[in-house]
Amino acid sequence: MPERLFVCTPSKLGSYTDCPRRYRYSYVDRPTPVKGPPWAHNSLGASVHTALRNWYALPEAKRRPEALPVLLKGTWVGEGYRDGEQERTAYRRALQWLESYVETLEPGVDPLGVERVVAVKTAVLAFNGRADRIDARTGPNGPELAIVDYKTGRTGLDVDDARGSQALALYAYAAERVFRRPCHRVELHHLPTGTVAAFDHTPESIARQVSRAEDTARDIMAAERAVTDGADPDEAFPVAPGPGCAWCDFRRTCPGGAGAPAKEPWAAVERTLLPVTPTPPPVSPATE
Repeated sequence: MPERLFVCTPSKLGSYTDCPRRYRYSYVDRPTPVKGPPWAHNSLGASVHTALRNWYALPEAKRRPEALPVLLKGTWVGEGYRDGEQERTAYRRALQWLESYVETLEPGVDPLGVERVVAVKTAVLAFNGRADRIDARTGPNGPELAIVDYKTGRTGLDVDDARGSQALALYAYAAERVFRRPCHRVELHHLPTGTVAAFDHTPESIARQVSRAEDTARDIMAAERAVTDGADPDEAFPVAPGPGCAWCDFRRTCPGGAGAPAKEPWAAVERTLLPVTPTPPPVSPATE
């Protein structure tokens, strides 16, 4: 009998790549172990993403900067902040990001998809994911697509981040098959600095990312089968200790991460709210 396809999203694959034990806690153990408190940086990112989604839902005539405070306030997630003052500061900063960002958008140009789910099957994967934005553009050879991903973290992004993102490559692979148009361009739009990190994939570079995702899926399915056959779950899904342990939702549950220094839920936002100077990313090569 053919082996079942591995149903996955980018976050599911990334969870295992980062730490197999975190994957187990998130997707295998039932009931799911208790998580830590919500993170303020996740709340900030979700608020900005949803405001941008609702911006495109407005009629063209109403897409004006004065609509942004209403959009952001209506989608604001207030969990994880240190106090009301920090939350208000985060709101004002997010509003500034949005106001600067919408100035760069072409009036009257609608993306092909906003938070659009794309799905595709390979010999191993049944992949689906929600892309922040899929743009229809005109390339040197005619109509093509571009994948846009919004980022709100403090750290600036460069071409290596765009090139190395498995999620963006998988979105491009799926979008090309869903819409039947070429899709090679992937972009990370960093709202705090107003910069764009971009990369133009080749069919070969996307194929490599798909192959890596399939290898990860095979490893996951092998670990899950081992547990079903009686293997020790801790051995099948080992801990990958590192700096990420301090930010893991399961730090208090995981023996390997319990010793990591605790991060306050608002720590990342505190850094994000520090003044930053926009620094254009390096010019990206045309292909990998």
